[in-house]
Amino acid sequence: MSFFTHFGRYLLMIKGMFTKPENMKMYWKELMHQCVEIGIGALGIVAIISVFIGAVSTVQTAYQLVSPILPKSIIAQIVRDTVILEFAPTLTCIVLAGVIGSKIASELGNMRVSEQIDALEIMGINTKAYLVMPKILAALIVIPMLVVIATALGIWGGRLAGTMANILSSDSFDKGLLQSFQPYNVIFALYKAYTFAFIISSIAAYYGYNVKGGADYVLAAILL
Repeated sequence: MSFFTHFGRYLLMIKGMFTKPENMKMYWKELMHQCVEIGIGALGIVAIISVFIGAVSTVQTAYQLVSPILPKSIIAQIVRDTVILEFAPTLTCIVLAGVIGSKIASELGNMRVSEQIDALEIMGINTKAYLVMPKILAALIVIPMLVVIATALGIWGGRLAGTMANILSSDSFDKGLLQSFQPYNVIFALYKAYTFAFIISSIAAYYGYNVKGGADYVLAAILL
């Protein structure tokens, strides 16, 4: 199947989600369920990775800055901007692409293979709106929150590593965090988080929703 065929079916799936809900209460319940599943399920691994990323950033930055002219507080500035702009949104979403993407694809794929989606369509339910839309909306709500948590934990991990390794004092690190801070960096990181959240959730939902065959095809959809 060509790229344009996949892309056209993908756009039709996105278009099919925007319909009037049959039961708003049912849709809201499904949205909250997906938020809990996606957010709580990935919080642990995001927290662990973020702390280690911040710690490694501090150690590596201190290792590279060997000039005695530069103040120690510049380490905190580099770690802060690196975590906010790159590590927190990018690496977190790479991890979430495996965790959340595989979960969405496997859930929809199993429903398709077991003909649950067909049964819902026979009952007159728009499965694209009921099954796909809550997952994408939940990802758009939860993933930026996880990125914010990852940013805070990454900076905290860098501060912890800096003080425990005697690289710089906690006062110097806190001073560097406030120097030359640009609030737009946080907004830019959230832009990236929302973009990655939509791409991860929608593509995983597309492959899971349109899977055909048995369990081996579901596995192929997850790996894609």
